[in-house]
Amino acid sequence: MGNSYAGQLKSARFEEALHNSIEASLRSSSGDPQPIFTQLYLEPEPYSGNMEDVKSKADLHGGEPPSHKLLNGHSSNDLEEMEDDDDSDSSSPPLPYLQAPAPDGCCTLDGFCQAGKDLRLVSIATETIEVPPGFELVGAKSPSIPEHILVCAVDRRFLPDENGKNALLGFSGNCVGCGEKGFRYFTEFSNHINLKLSTQPKKQKHLKYYLVKNSQGALCKGSLICWKDCKTRQFSSSASASKPSSSSSLSSKENGGISGHSSSPFSLSDSPPTRPTQASGVFFGNQDLGRDCSFLKPLASTPGNKILPIVPTALRVNGPTNGLGVDGRSPLMSPSQVSLGPQGQGYRTADLGDSPVSSAMNSGPPKKRHRSWNPTSLVPVPPTAVPVPAIRPIVCSPGSVLGASSAQPPVAAVIQPQPVTTGETVIIPNSLLNSSGVRPVILIGHGTLPYFYGNVGDIVVSPLLVSCYKSSHLSEKTLESLGLNSSQLLSVDTMILLTLQYLARLGSEQIPLREELEQIVLKAMLCCPGGPAIAPSQLPWLARLEASVSGGSVQVVVTHNSLGEGISESLRSLSEGPHHQQCLPTYVVIICASKMTGTEFCVLVLGKYQARALAEGMLTTNEFLKEISYELITGKVSILTSHFKTTSLGDNLDKQLVRYQRRRKGQVIQPFQGDVTDHIHSQESASISPPSEKELFNKFFQIYPTQLRVARSLLTQVCSIADSGTQNLDLGRFCKVDFLVLVPPSHILVHQTAQRIRQSGVLVDLGIEDASSAHQKPDKYVVRLDGDVHTKMEAFMRKVKQNPYTLFVLIHDNSHVDLTSALSGSVCHGELQGLADRVVNCQEVLDAMNLLVLQVSCFPYTLQTRQSRISICNEVHWPTTESLQGEQSPVELIYFGLRDYSSSLQWGVASPILRCDDAFEKMVHTLLERHPHLHSMVIRSYLLIQQYTEAMMALTSSPSLRDHITPETLAMVEDLINAPSREGSQGRGHMLLVRIPSLQLAMLARERLEDVRDKLGLSLCFAVLLGSPASELNLSKNFISRLRAWRGCENDDWVPHTYEDLEGLPCIVILTGKDPLGETFPRSLKYSDLRLIDSSYLTRTALEQEVGLACSYVSMSVVQEPKKAMAPRESDGEKATTSLNDGDELERPQSNGSAATRTSGSLVENGVSSSDITDSFQKPSTSACPPEGVVMLDMGTVTQGFKQECDSLGSHLSSNSSKASKTPPSISSSSSSSSPSPSSSSTQRPSQSTQYIQDSKPVQVSPRTIILSRAAYSLLAGESGSQLSSFSLLPHADVAWSSPLRPLMSNLHGVEQSMYYRQWTVTRQHHADYEAPPVPHPRRLLLSGPPQVGKTGAYLQFLRILSQMLIRLLEVDVYDEEEEAEEEMSEVTTPVNTQWPDIEEVRKLPFDTCPRDPKFRKASPVYSEKMPKCLKGENQEPAKRKTKSVRLSRFAAHNAFHHCEQCHHYCEAGPATQLSECTVHAFTFCSSMLGEEVQLQFVIPKAKEQHFIFSQQGSHLESMRLPLISTKDSDRLKSPIFTPTTGRQEHGLLNIFHAMEGATHLHVLVVKQIEMPHYRKYWPNHILLVLPAMFNNAGVGAARFMIKELSYHNLELERNRLEEQGVKRQDVWPFIVMMDDSCVLWNTHQPGDSSSTFTNVSLKTVLQHMETTPKLSLYAMCGTHKWSSSLVQKPPSQPFSRCHLHDFIMLNVDLTQNVQYDLNRRYNCEEVDFNLRANSSGLMLCRFNYFSLMKKHIPVGGNKDFMVKPKLVEIENPTPIIPSQYVCAPDSEQTLLAAPAQYLLERFLQSCSHKLFPKAVQNRDNPVLSIDSYLSLSPEITVCYINSRPHSTNLNYQGLVFSGLLLYLCDSFVASGLLKKFRFFKGATLCVICQDRSSLRQTIVRLELEDQWQFRLRDEFQTANCSEDRPLYFLTGRHV
Repeated sequence: MGNSYAGQLKSARFEEALHNSIEASLRSSSGDPQPIFTQLYLEPEPYSGNMEDVKSKADLHGGEPPSHKLLNGHSSNDLEEMEDDDDSDSSSPPLPYLQAPAPDGCCTLDGFCQAGKDLRLVSIATETIEVPPGFELVGAKSPSIPEHILVCAVDRRFLPDENGKNALLGFSGNCVGCGEKGFRYFTEFSNHINLKLSTQPKKQKHLKYYLVKNSQGALCKGSLICWKDCKTRQFSSSASASKPSSSSSLSSKENGGISGHSSSPFSLSDSPPTRPTQASGVFFGNQDLGRDCSFLKPLASTPGNKILPIVPTALRVNGPTNGLGVDGRSPLMSPSQVSLGPQGQGYRTADLGDSPVSSAMNSGPPKKRHRSWNPTSLVPVPPTAVPVPAIRPIVCSPGSVLGASSAQPPVAAVIQPQPVTTGETVIIPNSLLNSSGVRPVILIGHGTLPYFYGNVGDIVVSPLLVSCYKSSHLSEKTLESLGLNSSQLLSVDTMILLTLQYLARLGSEQIPLREELEQIVLKAMLCCPGGPAIAPSQLPWLARLEASVSGGSVQVVVTHNSLGEGISESLRSLSEGPHHQQCLPTYVVIICASKMTGTEFCVLVLGKYQARALAEGMLTTNEFLKEISYELITGKVSILTSHFKTTSLGDNLDKQLVRYQRRRKGQVIQPFQGDVTDHIHSQESASISPPSEKELFNKFFQIYPTQLRVARSLLTQVCSIADSGTQNLDLGRFCKVDFLVLVPPSHILVHQTAQRIRQSGVLVDLGIEDASSAHQKPDKYVVRLDGDVHTKMEAFMRKVKQNPYTLFVLIHDNSHVDLTSALSGSVCHGELQGLADRVVNCQEVLDAMNLLVLQVSCFPYTLQTRQSRISICNEVHWPTTESLQGEQSPVELIYFGLRDYSSSLQWGVASPILRCDDAFEKMVHTLLERHPHLHSMVIRSYLLIQQYTEAMMALTSSPSLRDHITPETLAMVEDLINAPSREGSQGRGHMLLVRIPSLQLAMLARERLEDVRDKLGLSLCFAVLLGSPASELNLSKNFISRLRAWRGCENDDWVPHTYEDLEGLPCIVILTGKDPLGETFPRSLKYSDLRLIDSSYLTRTALEQEVGLACSYVSMSVVQEPKKAMAPRESDGEKATTSLNDGDELERPQSNGSAATRTSGSLVENGVSSSDITDSFQKPSTSACPPEGVVMLDMGTVTQGFKQECDSLGSHLSSNSSKASKTPPSISSSSSSSSPSPSSSSTQRPSQSTQYIQDSKPVQVSPRTIILSRAAYSLLAGESGSQLSSFSLLPHADVAWSSPLRPLMSNLHGVEQSMYYRQWTVTRQHHADYEAPPVPHPRRLLLSGPPQVGKTGAYLQFLRILSQMLIRLLEVDVYDEEEEAEEEMSEVTTPVNTQWPDIEEVRKLPFDTCPRDPKFRKASPVYSEKMPKCLKGENQEPAKRKTKSVRLSRFAAHNAFHHCEQCHHYCEAGPATQLSECTVHAFTFCSSMLGEEVQLQFVIPKAKEQHFIFSQQGSHLESMRLPLISTKDSDRLKSPIFTPTTGRQEHGLLNIFHAMEGATHLHVLVVKQIEMPHYRKYWPNHILLVLPAMFNNAGVGAARFMIKELSYHNLELERNRLEEQGVKRQDVWPFIVMMDDSCVLWNTHQPGDSSSTFTNVSLKTVLQHMETTPKLSLYAMCGTHKWSSSLVQKPPSQPFSRCHLHDFIMLNVDLTQNVQYDLNRRYNCEEVDFNLRANSSGLMLCRFNYFSLMKKHIPVGGNKDFMVKPKLVEIENPTPIIPSQYVCAPDSEQTLLAAPAQYLLERFLQSCSHKLFPKAVQNRDNPVLSIDSYLSLSPEITVCYINSRPHSTNLNYQGLVFSGLLLYLCDSFVASGLLKKFRFFKGATLCVICQDRSSLRQTIVRLELEDQWQFRLRDEFQTANCSEDRPLYFLTGRHV
């Protein structure tokens, strides 16, 4: 940033450059203005386009009054007035001009000639205009339509040449509209073109521009016509050159502004557009606008010169700054400069947009000026005043184009220039700032401000309060939401009185806050609608009455002509007044009560503190940092430097230090094991190191309950996005999680985040790194938002695209930092801006379906606006402390945050933890008054450096300085120096954090403090570090070796990378940078010095993020018993004699102050002495131990073995080890080893200061102490209710309030707070969300939580549980139940062939009749000869079925939620037409069992029609194709697969594409008629077999019956069809597969020596293996084993067995033709019944034991229980109906139930059979005889199954005595003769079940039962259905 340039500016070169630049801009197609001043220096090299290097040309002329240089580009009269002939001085009113009236019938419309033809450039730019030879097209300006140029043709001889000479007098011109030629007088011509002038028409004044053709051939504005000779030309070129320097591009309506008719980006139009351009400006912006406005500051100038303001101005236009020199200094300052913004996209209101004027901060500090532009020009220019249109605030809706007459009153305020009455001007007196020491601030009120000219650099115009007076423009909707109506709006007079009342009660150190006044206005509206009616004559005295209570701080000035009068008067008295100005008011309220304009007012702020604070508050952070660096670079601070060269006692500081350094003779103060007075030689000091303790920095990781809770909330949110049905996130397709963390550009933050990732082990848990690489590679997953981010993001996005089945999470940490739009992004104060927007909001990121964006922020307010990209549903907020009661971690730590700091002021302790250093503030005030030209932060910084310097000297070399240092500073430095040498500390001490936002000031502070420290011999006592985001930590070797020793670190290369690594090191960290970026500080941080954070930090985010640096976790007792915990105690054997209240310390007389502060440790910090236990455990430096035997194990043991993850929770707990002397070794060692960070050794003797403490006192962690400036303190403390608290401030500088009035922001949290901000804030134009789409992004989440609360740990845990959930989605719970062991057979023969069964071998095997599968554990055992004699555990209630989670393999069957590229065609519908492409076919056959015709429906998709045979007409379904036994096709399955399914359209595993490895197969879903639409919707590509309506209530048994009936019928049809083709009947494939909808995986077990190998195989493999079994057609059924985990250890003893088959069977429908599933037996054990029937019919059942099937536990649907409820009665709270109520006596009054009869019967028998068969209970030797059917009678009753068919195989029942007989729907095969073969013992019971009462009686008679059985009338029962539900009837009897 050099201060001089080689080369001189030449006048000719300037004109040429200006002309070329304008022409180039006009010809360029881009809307961006071209830099014009870059060409103006005569440099040998091509000119760089870097705007920061461009110097402004508005230079000081040698001795000329520089007030002639114009900066204003929108003055309607500036050039005209100046170029006017001398007949009218511009400061006097112009002469009136009477224009001749137009002839009758002529057109008098502006912009049209009298013939009615359009002359406006915008209208005829593209038309062909005939220009006679020798004529030029020029543009004329009409004052009535200043935004338009009128086209005229003028004879070239009457126009000047390029030197402004040789123009003939007179005029000759033609009208290009109507073509009339030969106008000889300009007066006549001006009448013809309707110029409507109020002054004498002159060509020089009204013909302004040459018109030229641009590259598109359209006519547009060219260069100015140069009317004057050299003298004036030099002046006018200065004027036009200055324009761009202040406004960069003055794009008005007609050239490329809103309408874009012309491509010119420059408007050198000199009139104010009536349509406002961007409404914020050099001096304004609507200041909720916060700081859109720069304030003007003077440069030191030679005496006698007028001071010109620096206008820190640079405009952002769609990209990098186009500030063309910042230093343009204007003698004019007018509110119209608000309009300087050249927005290409159309103008937006200032409330909503970026400041187009981002002030000097955006484009480099002003450079040193050349003395003159043209050294040869010595002609002085007479001083001329240039009036500028004043401001009339109007209002418009966001983004709308504002017509001049816009009466729309909506949302945001805009300040619009309006013409004003002539002569209302204010001359700013010379040297106003120098003479009065104050730069007045004018707060815009209501009405027209005057023109300002002269020394305008010495005033500032602020729109701070203007919006408060805009309530009349509120929309009805807004008023309604506030509970107001339009009749309640306040009058201007009431507003004035309210403003006066407000200003009068402001304290001497308070500044007006917009938000405060707005609340006052709102309350006034609510409590007194409309306000009292005030007569104009009453207003002045009422106003003075209001002001009188202020004690002179508020004055009222009443004028009757204009506000300018009052402002002039006040400024004059200010500049001429006495210099001591004791009586100067703080505020002057100027009221103009004029009958013409109504009441107008504004406020002139004259208080030195208030005016400075308001002016500085108008700058953004970037702007004031740039301003500071400018002051440092230009040497403006030299006066301050020289002031601080002497100490407070008047000695030369440097000389004193050097003198002391010599006296020390190279000795330094011993860092520990001694006192501050102990010196050792510096060579000796190098060898000193603290005792090394091998303390383990455990790498274990702990998640706290709150973090887990937040992580789960995030996961829930992700699931709800996936479940929303919008297809925005399909979790089912992902099998892995990967992530990238974006952090603000801070090296330390990168290391810190990488360290958390490393410690958490999340990389290994997610499976993206193995354990060895995970330690080295966490840095790969953290990216800084700096220049390199694009390459890293490109690599990340490549990974995202290449891995569609990985779910990526992009975590944008601290996402509130730099949310600038990429379009307006620039390099600001050395930082790239807009990067986050480019990365997070780029189209690739938005479109990636496998990418979630998680934005994490402590201050999310800027993400919660009306335009937010995050849905409010996707916000997750950290739970508040109140909501966490009972969830605290066992270590009893509690988060201590911003609100806790504010509330701690009510604790009433001696020394609060939130303080304001009043003594420091007083010193600052004195200096501020002395140096009005310097920024207050520069002054504060220099004072702070001096305070720390003198504090170090006072404690070492110059005790006499103590009285001149503030007690706060002295206490902090004393603690810093002395703590390491206290007993037991081993050199450990505190960290002191000093926040200095400006990098240059921070470097200066570090250099100075380090220098002073070294000269005082303190170089070993503490470190001084610069904490800059742009650099790594830089620490000297002796401190690094000390840290290594404390850590017991073997690694000699270890260096600290994060602030947490500095745990225990005594140090001053000077933290610099625009914002704190979220770094975590160690527990040893004790003080946070924020005395530099003052009134420039007036947004909520800016203020809270500074205080957030100190937030941390503290002991609960500190918070719950603050008074007790904070009470002062004895220290070092001395009593703190005085209770040093904050105020007492600061106000005490200086003479006795030293006594209180000289003794070590006597200043009470945090209410305890510096060596007290609270203190010592607040940071481990003093690590005082509780006395013997009192080790509090709660902390030590709980944290043992853990390394915490919480941002600061971890660092707080980490050093909480409790260690004691003389404790039993076990306790001591357990606690010491558990401490992962430095603490005193357990062998150390407890320090004396701790020995008096009560025994039971646990270790405490106390909050850090924060020292604040007065401005910040009053906002955080909310002192006495006079000021707002910080949360009522504007939430962020990048957003604006959407309405001037809104409800009070009460103490809201979480969602309520977010809703408030989303309703009441909008983004400014440079915000990244400004042009966000109207719908929030579906895959974006926001995690917000207070600073340092543990958010990093929470989101890392979220990644972990998200990954677990995705794996869980890829896992299923399968039943893991071991079969009941069969009794071992005597001889086990192992077959030769274990691959396929040998039919002869299998025949020899006995059939195991008992159902051993655990799913039948509630079923009755089946009697066989080899039954065990006793029942195992029958009395025990069966436990819940055991499941195990297994990972799905590539061969799994899936439900409807599975989607992948391979199988989407298999299960997902294609286009919408596909559903109609399914055809429904009826299929009718005759069922012998049902004895009637059955009609089934097939729903067949087009693609599956090849599996069926249709009639030749193609409409009638004839049969389903079956293959031949002889067919060999390895890629085809022969057996059709039928899956009966109910209630599981989503969850049933009906997608068997992967299980079949994509092989061709026929899969039919068998569904109930009522469920058919659901299954069609979810499985559009599946064939559905729809059961008749009569089966809607049936169980799965009925479905199996229909499948088997249909399959046999189809087999016959296919045999007939193929027989005609010459195929033998027995060659047709007779098998079908019947498979449940819960079969998920298939396995094969290869038996080995000790255990079997277990392999996952596909269903295709299993079926093909079975289908190739030799002599397969001889088997009736084949099946597989059911999987259980025990199979792996204990493989089956036999490869094949004959037993019950279920769940998955291959059924031979030919062999089993006569064996039916019981059609009536619908709900339970139908498979056992069928197996028993098939076996007793002599059929072969074979189980392949080396195949096993896994069944998924599906909790919904399937064959689940009915909800049994009464049929006719509606009961509100139904009591459950017990199974004994399922039956009743016939015709009884019992409640009848709505459930199928069969279901009621089966459930009744299952539960109540012990009543029916009491003799059979627990009696295996005497089973119940059941003929032809198996019904479960509960596990306690054994059933003996007998088949009544002839030739059937039954067990030998000779000698068996039965305890009961069960006859269920018996057919004609059961005869009385058969029953007589069986023996029953006396008292055996009988149960006969029939369809109705008559068949029941017939059965009794037919079977002659009354011969042997005794019946009673009351033993007849029915199921409790009503008669239309066809109940079943049964009769019971007793054997006689």
